[in-house]
Amino acid sequence: MFVEGHMQWLFDETGRRYLDGFGGIVTVSVGHCHPKVTAAVLKQCATIQHTTTIYLHPTIGQFAKKLTEHMPAGSNLSNWYFTNSGSEANEMAILAGREFTGNNEVISLRNAYHGGTSATMHLTAHGNWKFKSNGSAFAVKNATPAYCYRCPYGLTYPSCNVKCAHDVKQLIDHETSGHIGVFIAECIQGVGGTVVPPPEYFKIVYEHVRKAGGICVADEVQGGFGRTGTKFWAFENWGVTPDAVTCAKGIGNGIPLAAMVARPEISKTLGNRIHFNTFGGNPISMAQGLATLEVIDEEDIQGNALRVGKHLMDRLKGLQAKHSVIGDVRGMGLMLGVELVNDRSTKEPATSQAAAVMELCKERGLIIGKGGRYGNTLRIKPPMCITRDDADFMADCLDEVLPLAG
Repeated sequence: MFVEGHMQWLFDETGRRYLDGFGGIVTVSVGHCHPKVTAAVLKQCATIQHTTTIYLHPTIGQFAKKLTEHMPAGSNLSNWYFTNSGSEANEMAILAGREFTGNNEVISLRNAYHGGTSATMHLTAHGNWKFKSNGSAFAVKNATPAYCYRCPYGLTYPSCNVKCAHDVKQLIDHETSGHIGVFIAECIQGVGGTVVPPPEYFKIVYEHVRKAGGICVADEVQGGFGRTGTKFWAFENWGVTPDAVTCAKGIGNGIPLAAMVARPEISKTLGNRIHFNTFGGNPISMAQGLATLEVIDEEDIQGNALRVGKHLMDRLKGLQAKHSVIGDVRGMGLMLGVELVNDRSTKEPATSQAAAVMELCKERGLIIGKGGRYGNTLRIKPPMCITRDDADFMADCLDEVLPLAG
């Protein structure tokens, strides 16, 4: 039971301190109760707490303008629609894309997670997160992800010629009408176990999708806002420019806030009918989002994710050489995954060991997560304010508990 947080630290009801290695599921970007963010929210609470988007409020425009400045030059990604959650943002992107293209069919990737609402659950191709009664009003096809460690073809990169990317063309040709509405993907699959595709993957996929008349949506709910270290948006690491982007979690450092941005000609289709979100663009959410973005810029949060993330990755690679239960270490910046296996040859998932590692870490004052189809990948995605010493504590803690996990 956590009752207090400060920067990278959490405190339970007994006053015990924990290092937050999971960031509230990749949500706390600049630190729990960051003083500048807290001050902005308190000031807004004392002024006006709620209007609706029927009426103007200055912060919504200021925040959208500053977000647009962080988009790649020439992308024309400039029209923002604010929501409360990533699920809602993904719903809006699918709606806008289908309205714009006039095409019904949508492609997502196997092993993906895009939300828990009815439509986004249909996009989520990850059986652990799908209720058996769930259906959808539109057709979704799931393409092969670039999960190199568990390649479904039994191939290795780069001799595989990125077969998984070309599978999208086969899927379009054989399982759709040939006219696609939307392709949506996380550039790094988060819930799926921090799966990082090869450099060519999205260039190939985007080309196939656009030839079939579809738009490309980058789900940046977990990978955005500098978390990869090298780039502000995860998609930039693959040299592609999507037609629309969705973001949440780190955008607001913990407040219910998300957004969809698209090119103007795509987003204007939402004016074809009335669509309204009561709390989208709420003044308090906007104040927290704007303050969070300012802190990311002012405190070189992205640079810290790169530097500390590299050090932590090096330490985790060292653990892989020492502990045979670690099958793979992957990720970028401070979005890292450690996949545990019972046998490196068969790659049998070490699911119970991953759960045990989580609990043993918690007993030692470290919070981490887990994910992947088999729940065997440790997810390490802390607030991006962590230090090199914090990274060493994480690695040392894992070094101690891995042999104890059974």
